[in-house]
Amino acid sequence: MKDLASTQSKRIEVRSRVLLGKIALFALFVLLCTLLSLLVGRYPAPYVQSPQAIFSDPMALNLVVNYRLPRILLSLLLGATLSASGVVLQMIFRNPLVEPGFLGVSQGAAFGASLAIIFLGGSLLTTEIVAALFGILGLFLSVFLARRLRYGGWVLRLVLAGIAVSALFSAGVGVLKYLADPLKQLPEITFWLLGGLWGSDWHQVIYVVPFVLPALFILYLIRWRLNILTLDESTAFSLGVRPGKEKMLVLALSVIPVAVMVSVAGIVGWVGLIIPHISRKLVGANSQFSFPASLFLGALFCLFCDTIARTLLWGEIPLGILTSLIGAFIFLLILTRPSSRGFV
Repeated sequence: MKDLASTQSKRIEVRSRVLLGKIALFALFVLLCTLLSLLVGRYPAPYVQSPQAIFSDPMALNLVVNYRLPRILLSLLLGATLSASGVVLQMIFRNPLVEPGFLGVSQGAAFGASLAIIFLGGSLLTTEIVAALFGILGLFLSVFLARRLRYGGWVLRLVLAGIAVSALFSAGVGVLKYLADPLKQLPEITFWLLGGLWGSDWHQVIYVVPFVLPALFILYLIRWRLNILTLDESTAFSLGVRPGKEKMLVLALSVIPVAVMVSVAGIVGWVGLIIPHISRKLVGANSQFSFPASLFLGALFCLFCDTIARTLLWGEIPLGILTSLIGAFIFLLILTRPSSRGFV
């Protein structure tokens, strides 16, 4: 019996080392792709430039340091935030089709941005702040309504409340688009809703980092508790967890950074839906490993899409279009694989 337990323990240890090695490989790949992305752009030459060409040209160096580098950092943070939130929400709600905009956050931020563009002058900082506030408001409205519904359990009530809040904010965005100036304000709202990082600079990095990094760090530290929170409430309570309070804490830590990132980047879909599935297929469903894997894979996915968005054509391709296009293709690939059993 002891030999069997010892053998099982060794197998678990070996598997853990293999999975940690995979995650370290993901992190190394993200670092290498980040360095390569610094050399990819439209100036001083299309597509890939040599380090010598950049350092010998003051304008190219200024472009890389003050525009390309902060944009790359924001794309990494955006991907990591959306995918981490996707992992948390899919595990808590035990629903593989849940994504970060699920609780009215994305549509709330869209309504706030549209409101700022039409009535508050539409400056970059104002749009970001109002969008973030309304994104957070979408979360709290969903929780508020869920507590007052009398139908089903807590998870079902929160799902229904999130759907209702998202629909209300979507209707509000439609009304604001109808009221907007068709020559100035409407195009700005439309491009913001398509998603993109074309206005990125160090001010935006400084704005998002205090919200995003602490939340992601705390989620990383408590990632193992996500496994317990996926259990039914009575089982989780018997293991020493207060599921109601801890779920609310984890939801806040996963959704508030999304609201902040959406206020900067606009609506960027499919990242939080697809990346968690890919990470679970690569490292398993244990959040001890799937959470950090999703962080790196999400960052890599958004970095890849944003690099294509800013270099493929002379004009900027909205980031949300590329993530939706590639994400939908991956979605269909997962569903149509002969050996696939669907989402895990």
